[in-house]
Amino acid sequence: MMKFTRRWRAVLGAGLLLGTSLSMPGWAEDGIDYRVTGGDKDLTATIKAASGLAAVKADKTATAQDLFAAARADYGRIVNAMYGEGRYSPVVHVLVDGREAALIPPLDAPKRIGTIVVEVDPGPEFAFSQARVAPLAPKTKLPDDFAPGKVAKSGLISEAGSAAVKAWRSDGNAKADVSAQDIVADHRRDTLAASLTVAPGPRLRFAPLVIKGQQRMRESRIRAIADLPKGRTFSPQELEDSADRLRRTGVFKSVSMVEDKGIIAPDLQGITATVVEEKPRRLSFGADIGSSEGAGVSASWLHRNLFGGAEQLKLDAKVAQIGATDSGMDYSLGATLSRPATFTRNLTAELAFRIARNDEKDYREDLASISAGFSRYVSNDLTVRAALGYDYSRVKDLNGQLSIFRTVSLPIGALYDSRNEKTDATRGFFVDGEVKPFYGLSGTDSGARLHVDARTYYGFGATDRIILAGRVQVGAVFGGDIDKVPRDYLFYSGGGGTVRGQPYQSLGITNAVTGTRTGGTGFLGAQLELRTRITKSIGLVGFYDYGRIASEGFTGGVSDSQSGAGIGLRYATGFGPIRLDIAAPVSGSTGKGGQIYIGIGQSF
Repeated sequence: MMKFTRRWRAVLGAGLLLGTSLSMPGWAEDGIDYRVTGGDKDLTATIKAASGLAAVKADKTATAQDLFAAARADYGRIVNAMYGEGRYSPVVHVLVDGREAALIPPLDAPKRIGTIVVEVDPGPEFAFSQARVAPLAPKTKLPDDFAPGKVAKSGLISEAGSAAVKAWRSDGNAKADVSAQDIVADHRRDTLAASLTVAPGPRLRFAPLVIKGQQRMRESRIRAIADLPKGRTFSPQELEDSADRLRRTGVFKSVSMVEDKGIIAPDLQGITATVVEEKPRRLSFGADIGSSEGAGVSASWLHRNLFGGAEQLKLDAKVAQIGATDSGMDYSLGATLSRPATFTRNLTAELAFRIARNDEKDYREDLASISAGFSRYVSNDLTVRAALGYDYSRVKDLNGQLSIFRTVSLPIGALYDSRNEKTDATRGFFVDGEVKPFYGLSGTDSGARLHVDARTYYGFGATDRIILAGRVQVGAVFGGDIDKVPRDYLFYSGGGGTVRGQPYQSLGITNAVTGTRTGGTGFLGAQLELRTRITKSIGLVGFYDYGRIASEGFTGGVSDSQSGAGIGLRYATGFGPIRLDIAAPVSGSTGKGGQIYIGIGQSF
């Protein structure tokens, strides 16, 4: 309960008291003072956070009337904040130029305010004498601090009630709610007795899903993707998973699952899914440039709902190495068709086709590939995939020798992504790994290709102003001779994606007999960045990159390494940061001088 004590004190004029001129409409630029009995820093911080005065004063258009209204509202805000800290007998004064704000008639609000003093005596800390919730569902997990003898923070009572209701709902009791609460504060003993009564309600089952709002999407496909188990015991988790499956299709701008207020006799819980569809098509572009690897431009076209069943068709094209110093231009064109909820609700069928030309320093390659497979959603962070593919490539090296490679492959991979942001992460992990057994046809060797790309991010401080980012890449081809496996399966080092400061694909393997140059069968790459924000939009990056190539397996045969380091600038935009990196070689014999890289998004 709030206690108000009338207190009068003489005040000087606001300008003399503060020693500053009046620069805001009707009140001084500075003049809010928080005074807490006992001087507890944590409680003072809590009170300041609860107070609405500072936010109003920061508004350049606010008036004295606005500040006076905030001062009157602060009593309730601060008392609630003290309850949250287990203080149930606080005394709060908000003095506006020495007058208690609560005692100033609203119609007599001051037209000019010089100082506001917030005085709080938080009172003693209360402990629970009783902490009870009943009845409880099996496996209910109440807050550990909701127990006799613990500090009686008001938030713990709410958490305990919510935990009890959540457990009953998870057990199928959809209408569970807190039906009564008995909370008594004993101010003589500084204790609080809290007793909550829960009404579980009946155990319910899912009724058939009702769907609203669809336009192009077929209702039968919405029902198949949502896959809400009709007739099964109600489960909040099933309901959430169902909505997530619809959102992941990319077809919908919004998806909401609303429970009926009533019960459908005898024991059914009705659910209504309301969807709002996205525009069916999307066009996107990308660009990057490097001083040795030239410029690259890319474009993609996406249809989110090709046949009305959430089928996605994506067409993408890319031209790279425009103006590259040691190679011609690369071209690629690809198409991917995917369909969610194929055979099972979390299984997506995918068909992909790609053609490309790679005009590199040491060879020219024309290739085509086709694959069919499935990806399975396991959790919010984890997706696994498998496919059956056919790859064809035609390679002509500098000696004019023509080689044809044909393989049938079975790539199996997994993607784990827990980053908080995809384009500019400050914490989390990203790991994409794939093993690709392949069977060679017409003189092509058989074997397996392994590739892992792992990244991690760690932000320092409450606002993640400084970020340490690291990346490790591992690649290997096993079981095939380096000259008898497709060039596209091998690994190079150098350039924006591996070692900045070194020319693009500058580190490979040279055949001692023929003099021809290819990629390696083993690759190890590492990148380390220290990112910091200078302003809200501008960031500075320092980085070091390392790459190593081997000619037999992962580490065998001939091997060599290179490294580079540099600095970069980032400019934040709504679609990701614009990147400028300047780097130079640190070790290795593959490059001299600096390299410049410009693109959209962080380097990794």
